[in-house]
Amino acid sequence: MFVTMTVDEGVAVVRLTDGAHRNVLSPAMTLAIESAVGEVLERGARGVVLCAEPPVFCAGGSLDSLLERSVPLTEIYRGFEALAACPVPTIAAVGGPAVGAGVNLALCCDVVLASPDARFDPRFLDLGIHPGGGHLWRLRGRVGSQGAAAMVLMGEVLDGREAVERGLAWRCVPGGELEAAALSLARRVAGRDHELVVRTKASLRASEGLSDPAAALALELEAQEWSMGRPVFEETVARLRASLGQRDRR
Repeated sequence: MFVTMTVDEGVAVVRLTDGAHRNVLSPAMTLAIESAVGEVLERGARGVVLCAEPPVFCAGGSLDSLLERSVPLTEIYRGFEALAACPVPTIAAVGGPAVGAGVNLALCCDVVLASPDARFDPRFLDLGIHPGGGHLWRLRGRVGSQGAAAMVLMGEVLDGREAVERGLAWRCVPGGELEAAALSLARRVAGRDHELVVRTKASLRASEGLSDPAAALALELEAQEWSMGRPVFEETVARLRASLGQRDRR
């Protein structure tokens, strides 16, 4: 088995379980990730946590598959592309090395939590291969052009604390608390208005490609008007007013 999954009260956990092979992205592993993401969404996931059996988060693409070229490179991308396309928020809990395409798995998630033992090591050039799967674009979006150049071209490796300092990860959490911290974020998401969360995530992603403030305003205006036209908006405001009224009477 390459991946296990659970869904509990809207919180999904997708766990890479091929620790004996460092959770390498073999064709079977990447298809298992793609399938797991699809299945947890069908089961009502509102937030997804991606984690891995230690000690390695993901050692990247399978060298055997890359050498044999028996599987198109696009097939190797399917696992992390499923994460990137996931309509609900995703959180990567990186507690060990993420190497090569394994960094892509983290970059394709909305939020990355890392332990001090995490290592983000692109390593593509060390293997004589150009980065792929949107790696450069996603990495530059997190750490900037200089950071991407330092990591990819010059071989700089970030640990968990450095990843937070450079913007690749959101928070560095002690290893024993890592998954609990990721689950806490996912539970917050699951407790929110699902339709509104999905629409807001879609707007956030759409805004990444905008350079015109007017276009950004128009994007958000349409979504904001949609949100305010739903009954749940009026119900939420009514509850808030009632709560404030009770507070004022105390």
